[in-house]
Amino acid sequence: MMLGPELTAKARTAHLAGAEWGYRGPASARVGCGTKARLRMPLTEFRLTRRVQFHETDAAGIVHFSVFFRYMEEAEHAMWRAAGLSIAAPGAPVGFPRVGTSFEFLKPLRFEDTFDVRLRVTGKTPKTLSYSATIEKDGTTLARGTLTVACVSKRPGEPMRGTEIPADIADRFAVAALVDDEREDEVDG
Repeated sequence: MMLGPELTAKARTAHLAGAEWGYRGPASARVGCGTKARLRMPLTEFRLTRRVQFHETDAAGIVHFSVFFRYMEEAEHAMWRAAGLSIAAPGAPVGFPRVGTSFEFLKPLRFEDTFDVRLRVTGKTPKTLSYSATIEKDGTTLARGTLTVACVSKRPGEPMRGTEIPADIADRFAVAALVDDEREDEVDG
């Protein structure tokens, strides 16, 4: 991807959270700085533990369906931070709009329930990342969702256009291996 001269070096690397703490590339391989830097493995899965807030519930006393999408997005942002990135860094030359999402609801969540959001990378193309999300409470699956984001260039005064995910971002994520439940779904499906 070619960057115009109007973009400073800082803007070109704004998506790299931690750059202000001495991080130096290549982004796919190192964390920290100097000789103590260590190799970073790409993330395939992330788990976020959370508690239901009162404002997330509806008149029936359960979490409103729309909030599950926010839980999935919150886990995605936390996963990116765990990878040393920000999905929406100020001044970054690329963005990641949502281009597809869905949820299947199996059981309700209620006020003050503690639950996990398990996010897994299920697909990766040069221009997109896809995830599956599972909302779980005490080992029981309550909801399943999917999310696909596309990489777009953001140039002032120009429309957003699809572009390849920069290598320093793409190298931080890898597609997760299928687990037994997912293999059965593929065979049944």
